[in-house]
Amino acid sequence: MYEFLTSMELYTFLKGPMVWVAFSVFLSGSVYRVISLLKLARKDRVVYPYLNVKYSLRSLVHWLVPFGSRNMRLHPWVTVFAFAFHLGVIVTPILLYPHIALWHDAWGIRWWSLPEKIADFMTIVVLVCCAFFLLRRVFASEVRFVTFPSDYAIIAIVAAPFLTGFLAFHQVVDHYRLMVILHMAFGEVMLMAIPFTRLHHMFSFWLIRAHTGSEFGVFRHSRDY
Repeated sequence: MYEFLTSMELYTFLKGPMVWVAFSVFLSGSVYRVISLLKLARKDRVVYPYLNVKYSLRSLVHWLVPFGSRNMRLHPWVTVFAFAFHLGVIVTPILLYPHIALWHDAWGIRWWSLPEKIADFMTIVVLVCCAFFLLRRVFASEVRFVTFPSDYAIIAIVAAPFLTGFLAFHQVVDHYRLMVILHMAFGEVMLMAIPFTRLHHMFSFWLIRAHTGSEFGVFRHSRDY
């Protein structure tokens, strides 16, 4: 009985106060990282004055389209896994029905959800991609050279919410409540880790591509893709 009440209390805490903590850390940390990046760009006096809308958009389009850059075409398997991974990581949590149900219970809002089989497929794709990135960091010498222990931790942080969520939803293991608790905890850890790890490239990507595209277009009269 004590263990049940303890798990219920932990579940309630993770579903309530900890959600607010996670989102607060994510939002405040993200704002801090963006502001810091913009300040660094201002210190480098050749960034802002030479940003060019045409070359910035050209660079962004080619790097957002699968196989739009030469580097992507040179590494087709990495490109496939990278785009599949990012699509799954972003779309699956947002369009997963149990997550939408939580939003509806809390705020009375809902939106279209993925069919269960597609959500399962995308979850498995994310996990396979995480395994691919892990093996690539272990066996590819050019990647292993720039790999730090934190990079392995990031892969685990991303994979954990998807793995535990899949196990909890399908009740693959006996301890259903434990899987739910772990899923919520890992999800909140991942959210809070975004601004303070390499995951923050979801914010820095846009300015870096704009700057690089402008530099190549304005000064070098060439393409950065």
